[in-house]
Amino acid sequence: MKAVVGLGNPGARYEATRHNVGWWLLDLLKRRWSATPFQEEDLWLRSAAELSGVGHIWLIKPLVFMNRSGIAVRALLDSTPLDLQRDLLIVVDDVALDPGRPRFRARGSAGNHNGLQSVEDALGTREYSRLRIGVGGAPPGVAQTDWVLSEFEDPADEDAVLDVLPCLAEGVEVWAREGIEMAMNRYNAPLGREE
Repeated sequence: MKAVVGLGNPGARYEATRHNVGWWLLDLLKRRWSATPFQEEDLWLRSAAELSGVGHIWLIKPLVFMNRSGIAVRALLDSTPLDLQRDLLIVVDDVALDPGRPRFRARGSAGNHNGLQSVEDALGTREYSRLRIGVGGAPPGVAQTDWVLSEFEDPADEDAVLDVLPCLAEGVEVWAREGIEMAMNRYNAPLGREE
């Protein structure tokens, strides 16, 4: 059993924002895997699938705001037999990466990401896998909070993210079947190609 948790903000107001690109990937995975419809359970929406070579895999969208994501992730781990380092993948946006640039990591700091900081605080560790999806940084004079809570203004930036999602769906499958190190080796270059 594995779980892919896309951090984001609940509600229609946030669906198309940079902060919700993790949910965008989960929506693609749901279609790709013919997973069950998302249904509300506890502090999250859950979709379930059977993935060849893996077995049960859940797609989780926390129903708490980004900066409280750790509450939902902690509750998920308390209620589900998951190995933190092997069975959990957190998917988030990243303003430090160019739009569409992916970065799988086995561990690491939260950086300036409030969602990852909340997860780190709730779990008491940085030892969990994550996939960061670049959304680009805020231009001068724009607060980072306003930036991530807004929609893409430049169609090229949004297209860069949308174009990489199918490749990242493959990357999630590699993570699920072969582990985070293999996903890092294959997908940390732009669009999954080696640099």
